[in-house]
Amino acid sequence: MRRDVLELRQFYATPLGRAAREMVSRKVLETWGDARDLDVLGLGYATPLLGALTASARRVVAAMPAQQGVELWPAERRNLVCLAEEDGLPFQNAFFDRILAVHALEESPDPVRLLREVWRVLSPTGRVVVVTAARNGLWANAERTPFGHGRPYTRSQLADLLREAGLEPTGWTRALYVPPVSWLANWAEGFEQAGSRLWPGFAGLVLTEAVKESFAIKARPARVRAAAPRPGLAPVPVNRTPVSRTPEPR
Repeated sequence: MRRDVLELRQFYATPLGRAAREMVSRKVLETWGDARDLDVLGLGYATPLLGALTASARRVVAAMPAQQGVELWPAERRNLVCLAEEDGLPFQNAFFDRILAVHALEESPDPVRLLREVWRVLSPTGRVVVVTAARNGLWANAERTPFGHGRPYTRSQLADLLREAGLEPTGWTRALYVPPVSWLANWAEGFEQAGSRLWPGFAGLVLTEAVKESFAIKARPARVRAAAPRPGLAPVPVNRTPVSRTPEPR
């Protein structure tokens, strides 16, 4: 079951939520730059991280799952967010140059189908960044935050999931080393600098970048029923007298 959009918005208004937004946004900018003249999609609940891209990108829109709910964004301009089904995004094929998926996979009922939709709407030269809770991080057990719900992932688990959907991982990084405790939020920057050097395996989030494979449709093995051979000469069993086919004399 997905977190309600109101819960997500309330979290990102807290000191911990602001720290998470700052740490992850920095990693996205390091990976993509400012996305100048590109079409960008935020999937899940990515709006807190899209603000840094809206100034230079050609187009920035967001799609939120129907089970989660939707909110207006940005507040000061016309709405750029739509409500969408995970397995049926309302966009044409190969439309987006960049896709940022946050709070998208962990609570999805079918992560592979969701990622196959990402593959469909991603351009042939596009790139996607998937942000998930790290399985061995402290944030995966913090139920008071959105990252403490759903399925956390290791780097290898996420790579296998992306490949199954036709997306090839090309790089990865980690973020959010500060423990999920409100009074430590003001020291998030210090934890980020020290954690990446001293205990890199204990980050709260793992970010994986992937590109679109051109051979995403994979053949499935099918069982073929072979015809049994019919011998031309049938051997006679042991201790059995062969039946004569010569007609009996009258």
